[in-house]
Amino acid sequence: MLFLEEDAMQDFKDIDTSNPNAVVIGLAPSMFHYDKLTEAFNCLQSGAQLIGLNKSRYFQRETGLSLGPGAFVSALEYSTDKSAKIIGKPSKTFFEKSIESLEDVALEDCVMIGDDVRDDVGGAQCIGMRGILVQTGKYRDGDEMKVSPPPYMVLPSLVDAIDHLVSLKATSA
Repeated sequence: MLFLEEDAMQDFKDIDTSNPNAVVIGLAPSMFHYDKLTEAFNCLQSGAQLIGLNKSRYFQRETGLSLGPGAFVSALEYSTDKSAKIIGKPSKTFFEKSIESLEDVALEDCVMIGDDVRDDVGGAQCIGMRGILVQTGKYRDGDEMKVSPPPYMVLPSLVDAIDHLVSLKATSA
């Protein structure tokens, strides 16, 4: 059973969903309603596995913040006494796999730049990467105080973060 918006469904087009053995939850605002969640609940009660593409608490829309898939993953975990397998941020495996193919790059030399202090920065820092929190998108005042250790750096934008990293490279050359 796939909780995905149409553009993400392309990755699953060859999967038979007629007799689901898993409930896969991604960012799918159009599907997060009572009847669909109850259908997922019943599927999980029948033995299906719960899989979250991520466990984001919220995301930024033009109109402001909206609940992310994490709220619905957590609701189904609570209701079914099952633990979801999270395959995206903030899981350690996600970050480890993201740098696995980089040859001759030390973990401590990797930097995650993101606007989500828990999923982007906290997730990366849990495996030894540095995290730069940018004050754009879903960033809110005080976010940098929500993780321990705090972000390596807090900067106004992605451009500022890249400029910082480029300047570090220039001074070490």
